[in-house]
Amino acid sequence: MYWLGLDIGTSGSRALLVDSKGHVRFAQTAPHHEMTMARPLWAEQDPADWWQASKAAIQAVLHQARIDGSSVTGVGLSGQMHGLVILDEQDNVIRPSLIWCDQRSQAQVDFINSTVGKQKVLEYTANPVLTGFTLPKLLWVRDHEPQNYARVRKMLLPKDYVRFRLTGEFATEVSDASGTSLFDVVNRRWSAGMANALGIDTAILPKAYESSEVTGAVSTAAAAVTGLKAGTPVVGGGGDQAASAIGNGIVSAGNVSCTVGTSGVVFAYLGEPAYDPAGRVHTFCHAVPGAWHVMGVTQSAGLSFQWFRNRLAPGAEYDDLTAEAILAPAGAQGLFWLPYLMGERTPHLDPVARAAWVGLTAKHNRADYIRSILEGVCYSQRDCLELIEGMGAPVTLARLSGGGATSPFWHQLFADIFRKRVVTLETKEGSAYGAALLALVGTGEYSSVAELCGTAIQEASAKTPDEASADFYERSYRVFRSIYPALKPINQAIAELGGEG
Repeated sequence: MYWLGLDIGTSGSRALLVDSKGHVRFAQTAPHHEMTMARPLWAEQDPADWWQASKAAIQAVLHQARIDGSSVTGVGLSGQMHGLVILDEQDNVIRPSLIWCDQRSQAQVDFINSTVGKQKVLEYTANPVLTGFTLPKLLWVRDHEPQNYARVRKMLLPKDYVRFRLTGEFATEVSDASGTSLFDVVNRRWSAGMANALGIDTAILPKAYESSEVTGAVSTAAAAVTGLKAGTPVVGGGGDQAASAIGNGIVSAGNVSCTVGTSGVVFAYLGEPAYDPAGRVHTFCHAVPGAWHVMGVTQSAGLSFQWFRNRLAPGAEYDDLTAEAILAPAGAQGLFWLPYLMGERTPHLDPVARAAWVGLTAKHNRADYIRSILEGVCYSQRDCLELIEGMGAPVTLARLSGGGATSPFWHQLFADIFRKRVVTLETKEGSAYGAALLALVGTGEYSSVAELCGTAIQEASAKTPDEASADFYERSYRVFRSIYPALKPINQAIAELGGEG
């Protein structure tokens, strides 16, 4: 028997199958269309594309395994967080989804803070409201597309739209709901106070479950188009970062995960809720019942590398580009990359922050550009780590997953720049794997997430800091941290010129 994990990412939907020991047996990915950006800092995707890719990925992994849906015991879901999916009374999608990296809603954030009050927002949700979160996006639709807003009958997050297409149920779970600015993170329920203060009808909100609870079953219609068996249980799953943390075994204090996907996230377990009043890191419910987590987010981590490949080295393989970066010296001959292609969350909370190369000279070559991008992402992720440690979360080592985990060179950069032992795991899958593990627990195969992770999660490789390199990067990191404050007023002026301020 197998358990299926399905992750609705930004660039594609990934389906994988695990066995009863939590070992990955098969995996397939179906790509999404590139996000559309009608204006700078806007980002949208079509939810129908997620469903098409999900169907394709599920069919492909069943075909790869040479099984039919009767061999799948349960399904877990994961996905990109914060995206706004709104449905009308016929359950049709009203407009494309404003996804996690969309930054258009600063005016709505300001409205929420002035109407509700910043302190009340913290009391209601344990987090300041940010442009990336779901609620400001909903209010943007209310302000700018009133005809669309008047049709809204349900609001879902990306993975939960796929859940609806799989099961017919309107449901979410606590980790993903935590990123909406409408969820009471401390008490693990929707915040009536927040909704009422802003005139949001709570009837549009899906039921919120714990992440390993069964939320519904595969419908007959979905079975016909996916190959799954009708009646197969579908558990809550998790937002991509919480699910990835399950896949990385971050189910107790002491370890953190560093996941480099389109965004980059440093994630730490919390036994009780604690938050940064400045909102530079996020405190959300964990996918472990009765636990929370804190995470810092670099908006454009892997996206920086993808942007370089797509725009400046079309057709190149990522491994070849990484091999080229190795040819450049540490520090890329004084070239720094600020990875703020889509604004930034941690630590700046600045939707109009801009990416930049700083220190460019005529001597620099493509190897320097690439190395500076990899180093810049590491510096930005260290910004996240510094804040998490400053909140009192103990950090003994970091578990690396995503794109950074596939490259020994990038793995060593993280160890040197973090000045921590950084390990990868036998299973290098992220969110889809965590979703599959949650399905194992939710269908009763294991009594708890911690029990399963103790069995399934095994370390593969470890990098420790090279002291000479770590000393150099310590000095370089101080330079990196000085660049954003110098550019901030310039970025704001650029935004005002472009009508984004």
